[in-house]
Amino acid sequence: MRTVTRLAGFAVGLAAVFGTTYGIGRVVDRAPVVEGRHDGDGAHATDEHDETSDRLPGGLLVSDRGYTLEPVDAPADEFAFRIAGPDGQPVTRYDVAHDKQMHLIVARRDLSGFRHVHPELAADGTWRVDTPLAGAGLWRAFADFTPTGGEPLTLGVDVTVPGELTERPLPAPSTSTTVDGYTVTLTGSPQPGRTSPLTLTVSRGGQPVTDLEPYLGAYGHLVALRRGDMAYLHVHPDGTPGDGRTRPGPAVTFLAEVPSAGSYRLYLDFRHGGAVHTAEFTVVAGTPAAGTPAADAPPTGGDPSGPAPTGGADHGTPGHGHN
Repeated sequence: MRTVTRLAGFAVGLAAVFGTTYGIGRVVDRAPVVEGRHDGDGAHATDEHDETSDRLPGGLLVSDRGYTLEPVDAPADEFAFRIAGPDGQPVTRYDVAHDKQMHLIVARRDLSGFRHVHPELAADGTWRVDTPLAGAGLWRAFADFTPTGGEPLTLGVDVTVPGELTERPLPAPSTSTTVDGYTVTLTGSPQPGRTSPLTLTVSRGGQPVTDLEPYLGAYGHLVALRRGDMAYLHVHPDGTPGDGRTRPGPAVTFLAEVPSAGSYRLYLDFRHGGAVHTAEFTVVAGTPAAGTPAADAPPTGGDPSGPAPTGGADHGTPGHGHN
């Protein structure tokens, strides 16, 4: 049963932490609020981040290893931010990873409304992109990047977009989903604390798709988010296009290592026919500890509301897309 609520903005967050206001779109004439921490963030002072980050998955911290995700004032239709380096200055040099210098992933806290976009870097170190936050809700934004001379990092921050919300439970675990006329099946199961192969096989009209097109340096791109705290896992594919052994479908295999038992949402991006499509799955790793929310329970760490999940039959609802 759906529950309709209304989420209002409130004057806390990174505006207090960094002394700035972040304008990235409006819902019912209210600008969203970016929050510097959340109960599930594991956020502390910067030096404490550095002490604990080695044992934390990506995306749980707003500041890590001396780098900090900072919001920037922007027009209503833009999402803008900087990465401040250890010297406090905006970082302007980044390595290319998966064909891009910056991957920005956003998802609602109920694990719906997923988007993966690629901002443009200005000379002053500001990243800008058309706002990916489509609709009211409590979102988590992840900046996935490698500063030149540094290590790969994923920093995360909560963003509140006020408005009327409809509660949506997490879809039940499944090994098959459909998106844009494609059927994607999942083989394999993630196991906590060890690397496990996950194979996703793409078909269309009952026929295997054997001519997938490279996307971000691979035949598929997989992101996993842990239910509850939104821990971010950027899962790597097995093989690369042109290596002489990796076939362009129908199967794409990823090597995944999840940090704990629990429910995860998988988002597979693949390109075919000149367009990028996203298939979504709910999976359960291991045996969740007592008290862990069931797959269809409201999410913890934020308002459980949001629009329909973007995978399966609901693919194409607001909040889904690519740049």
